[in-house]
Amino acid sequence: MSEVAAPTSAIQSSWQVDRFVVVTALAGFALLGGLIWLETAPFMVALFAIGTVLGMALYQGAFGFTAGWRNLVVHKRGAGMRAQLLLFGVTSIVMVPLLYSGQPGLIGAVAPVGTSLVVGSFIFGLGMQLGGGCGSGTLFTVGAGNLRMIITLVFFIVGTVVGSIHLPWWLDQPGFDPVPLVASFGVSGAIVLQLAGLLLIARWVNRIERKAHGRVARDELLWKQKDQGFWRTLVTGRWPFTWAILILAAGNVLTLAIGGAPWSITFAFNVWGAKALQAIGVDMGQFEFWQWEYPAMALKDSLLTNIPSVMNFGLLLGAMLAAGLANRFNEASRNKLQGRPFLASVVGGLLLGYGARLGFGCNIGALFSGIGSASLHAWIWFACAFGGSYIGIRLRPWFRLPN
Repeated sequence: MSEVAAPTSAIQSSWQVDRFVVVTALAGFALLGGLIWLETAPFMVALFAIGTVLGMALYQGAFGFTAGWRNLVVHKRGAGMRAQLLLFGVTSIVMVPLLYSGQPGLIGAVAPVGTSLVVGSFIFGLGMQLGGGCGSGTLFTVGAGNLRMIITLVFFIVGTVVGSIHLPWWLDQPGFDPVPLVASFGVSGAIVLQLAGLLLIARWVNRIERKAHGRVARDELLWKQKDQGFWRTLVTGRWPFTWAILILAAGNVLTLAIGGAPWSITFAFNVWGAKALQAIGVDMGQFEFWQWEYPAMALKDSLLTNIPSVMNFGLLLGAMLAAGLANRFNEASRNKLQGRPFLASVVGGLLLGYGARLGFGCNIGALFSGIGSASLHAWIWFACAFGGSYIGIRLRPWFRLPN
């Protein structure tokens, strides 16, 4: 998720809406939704709609992993991190029992633990701070009209394709098979263990903030702009974190129940890049990754039958709609992009893509959905990505990026 979150602007006396952006987003939703309905099945339209709502929640809630981690490191403020931990906990309580309920066809976000995971997640964390966001953050800011993040997205896609070509080699390096915590601790034990881990991290975050500021600010979870009223805040933002947390958690659980697997983002980037290369004559089937069953099927089929792609399209349109309703479309692109920030987008995008492929996803697919699946790899990803993010924060001033 992104550092380029929807800013809290001065409350305006009149309710202004960017009608052109809103109408364009709604037209895109209707057109693409109709094509998905004709080409696939109703459940894919439902996932497309879920993706749209998730995009709106990410934008209106200004829910960003990148900025949340940086605010803790630089400003010693932990509201964003606490919101993320609460999101993980709520989702874990609901998703873990669902995954292990015996219902056929449900697959959790579990992945091997090894060199590929450690290196990939560290690189991804570094790329987050240079590129300006993670997978979902890049998408929702692009949907909201951020030009710099379009550059990040393009090179994010390039990085995923390069990472897919190299992944088989990385998987041959030291490591071991996936470790679902439920196998050792049972459903209840895995949930309790994860909640305990999240509480320990929350205590660490609170200690940092209290030491720096004397107290822990908790207003980010509560109502932010009381004088706007409920409906205006709902439509134009900024939402309190609690609203975004509930919608993101529900969206991930519904994605699992309807689509058979938790929410993911970056595999779609892999497919987009590979299809683009195939369109100009590159035979992607020569590479081992694209010979594996699921990637090969995704490369062959229409994008409208690929769940991550369909949900990503919805996310883009949802963010666009939210930005139009808030009259803030393209607000983050008013300053001309200079040389070093441009370079940061390029380098950050490449690191994000390569790291996502090696690390089995981004903050959504590897971390959020991984903890929701009670997988050990998600916790290792969290630690390594935070370490990479810390280095990225220290490098930002050289790239003339504000901290």
